[in-house]
Amino acid sequence: MTEIKVGDSAPDFTLPDQDGKLLTLFSLRGKVVVLYFYPKDFTSGCTKEACHFRDAYEDFTEVDAEVVGISADSQESHKKFRDTYLLPFSLLSDEKGDVKKLYGLSGHLLPARVTFVIDKGGVVRLVFSSKIDMKAHVNEAMKILKSLT
Repeated sequence: MTEIKVGDSAPDFTLPDQDGKLLTLFSLRGKVVVLYFYPKDFTSGCTKEACHFRDAYEDFTEVDAEVVGISADSQESHKKFRDTYLLPFSLLSDEKGDVKKLYGLSGHLLPARVTFVIDKGGVVRLVFSSKIDMKAHVNEAMKILKSLT
């Protein structure tokens, strides 16, 4: 398991979204991707984090960035979570933890809460982790996005 660092190429993956549609990271090339891993749908911290991303979503789209959330929850759970909180971005289901492992996030004592910003060429420009400051994930991603434009 190799931890992904700034400057690394983002590992490609394919996962199902909340509607069962497969999303491949490579298919988003040409856009900046804000990829955030979170522990669990409907928990207080994860709900706050998702709503912060939702509330800033227009700011992300203005700089041609795509927000994508990933957790081990099922597609059905993601669909309910997305519909309940009116989330305008995809939530991907990594039930086996393969993508979490690919990004070097498995094996930690607590579940991962890490945000990656991946530039248009597929290079990681930010790796940010905070288990307690949910809004900081949005703020740090926006700082990097502004420096890329």
